[in-house]
Amino acid sequence: MSRFKARGTALDLSTDISVKILGMIGGTGPESTVEYYRRLIAAYHARVSESGAPPIIINSIDNKNLVKWFTAGDLPPVINFLVAEIDRLAQAGAEFGLIAAVTPHLVFDELQQRARIPLLSIVEATADTAAKAGLRRLALFGTRFTMQATLFPAAFACRRLNIVVPNKEEQEFIHEKYMGELFAGTILDETRAALIDIVETMKQRNNVDGLILGGTELSLILREPTAGGLPVLDSTQIHVEAAIEWMLRE
Repeated sequence: MSRFKARGTALDLSTDISVKILGMIGGTGPESTVEYYRRLIAAYHARVSESGAPPIIINSIDNKNLVKWFTAGDLPPVINFLVAEIDRLAQAGAEFGLIAAVTPHLVFDELQQRARIPLLSIVEATADTAAKAGLRRLALFGTRFTMQATLFPAAFACRRLNIVVPNKEEQEFIHEKYMGELFAGTILDETRAALIDIVETMKQRNNVDGLILGGTELSLILREPTAGGLPVLDSTQIHVEAAIEWMLRE
């Protein structure tokens, strides 16, 4: 745990405070890992200090095997691999951790059971934000793995919220663009327009009242607070802000 004196800050602190060291699993999507780091710095500056940086340890992992295992539905090696990488963060001094990607949260409970440090869930943080915003029926965009899983529906159902996923054709389009373009940092206007078209269609067809960006790369292409007339819940930003809260928690 690091200590510093905050002066002239958003928290208006005049005494030393303790800041927990965050360990981040990155590399699952290199572009989103960079985005996470930038946003963590910005959120820290907004809350604590206009200079300096929060204590963060990043473990940038090779995503090649993860994609292969998720595609095959082979989850035990995913769990074993990620637990080992989280333990590396703990050994390096991290006091809590997060994974800068949504799809690995499919095994979040198993990871938390075996990890040596507490983990911050992007799904739970997003569900809490949706409930506080008064949203009730939300469209979910993400990888095919995420959209077809019970991950978001289960967490949101606990808060009496409903998740609606795109139809099969729309899911295939979103997944293809996610893995083929966004994962590589390719941002195309025509892809953005097509994604917004799907949002507008779901607003009319499924009566949704919000959109969840359930993939960290999606915030690279849908950056506005609304899309297709719906409020956007940017899970990356929500995760980042929750991480800063944890970092400052006594």
